[in-house]
Amino acid sequence: MRIAIAADHAAFALKQTLGQWLREMGHDVLDLGPDSDARVDYPDFGYKLARAMSDGAAERGIALCGSGIGISIAVNRERACRCALVSDPLSATLAREHNDANVLALGARLIGDDMAKACVTAFLTTEFLGERHAPRVAKLASPDLDGDAA
Repeated sequence: MRIAIAADHAAFALKQTLGQWLREMGHDVLDLGPDSDARVDYPDFGYKLARAMSDGAAERGIALCGSGIGISIAVNRERACRCALVSDPLSATLAREHNDANVLALGARLIGDDMAKACVTAFLTTEFLGERHAPRVAKLASPDLDGDAA
């Protein structure tokens, strides 16, 4: 699977760890930066990841920052992205099953490497259930803010 990954300075180490681990598992990793732990702005890297998803450069994305909150907000500004901030494998599973999330956000300062790997594993191995969830997911991409996707 082609996976785009992006972070800010607070999550640089986790990005490096996850990127290497994903490559070892046979995934094609598109590392969108940063290249060091020098201070950067998370929106810049969230937008890079969102563009990669929108352009079809990756099938899934992983967005990382200190809390996961800021970068998830940045990614979700792109209508093609459904970014879910999670902190445990069950949330990652439900984000895929019910919301067809295509980007996973993690807070590097809040979870350790092993928990991050467990969340990524759940995210990458879980399929969208479709059927009753599909109409709700379609509303997420709707420009009509009153919720009427029809």
